[in-house]
Amino acid sequence: MVLFSAQDVIKDYAAHRALDRVSISVEEGQVHGLLGPNGAGKTTLIRIINQITAPDQGELFFEGRPMRASDIHQIGYLPEERGLYKKMKVGEQALYFAQLKGLSKRDALKSLKVWFEKFEIQAWWNKKVEELSKGMQQKVQFIITVVHKPKLLIFDEPFSGFDPINTNLLKQEILNLRKEGATIIFSTHNMASVEEICDHISLINKSKKIVDGPIHELKEHYKNHVFEIQYKGETYDFTRLLEADFRIIEHRQAERNNVLKVQHLNGKSNNELLQKLMQQIEIISFQEIIPSMNEVFIKVVEQANQK
Repeated sequence: MVLFSAQDVIKDYAAHRALDRVSISVEEGQVHGLLGPNGAGKTTLIRIINQITAPDQGELFFEGRPMRASDIHQIGYLPEERGLYKKMKVGEQALYFAQLKGLSKRDALKSLKVWFEKFEIQAWWNKKVEELSKGMQQKVQFIITVVHKPKLLIFDEPFSGFDPINTNLLKQEILNLRKEGATIIFSTHNMASVEEICDHISLINKSKKIVDGPIHELKEHYKNHVFEIQYKGETYDFTRLLEADFRIIEHRQAERNNVLKVQHLNGKSNNELLQKLMQQIEIISFQEIIPSMNEVFIKVVEQANQK
């Protein structure tokens, strides 16, 4: 079931079109990556979903019906720019926001206790926010975002400013939320995190959506038919053997075996490649090189910019 969708959303700011007929659908229990270069329009779309601003054209749907103002209580939003009250005590502030999202004081205290213990920040309950490090403040804001168990979570660069240890801690909590069935929109420039966390992505470039689909399908679609072969024995010159139908990308000696990277040309099959190679070498391993999301991102954006 689709929890949230945006259909043909347009948003203009003076002479600048921030979103140009952008549509996305976020399935229940899915981590949906919202990606794009700086200035692509991602933040504008996130602001529209959070009802901070309204689209000029297009429609928003929540749980299969037109989105209502009251749906904001079902959304947890962790913005890239944090927004805690510096002079307010941590616990008092967390309790305030939890109640603002509809929790009773009793339920809010109970849930906050669990989260504060999980993040090992119980000692900061009566401290003012300004006394906390940036990382500590981010932990508090993450807790405030998830404490009321919203139907839709939006994380915009959630690891910004975190050291590796705390980045891993937060990442594990997001993965736990996914495991528990949370629906998440995840916006980041860190493609390694996208591969680890996201199920599906939408990529926006220059206000238009240019790619949308499950990660495994996109990686399969944008692969370059490159294979890595490890073989035993002396290094062999494959130039003449493979010249017409295959391109040698890399050929080197590794610690134990020789490594050959070959790209298919002219639609030749793996069997044809293997038959040629086995005439000369003893093959130890043969595997296809699937592109990373970082490689897919760069390739798709470059292709879009060339049009």
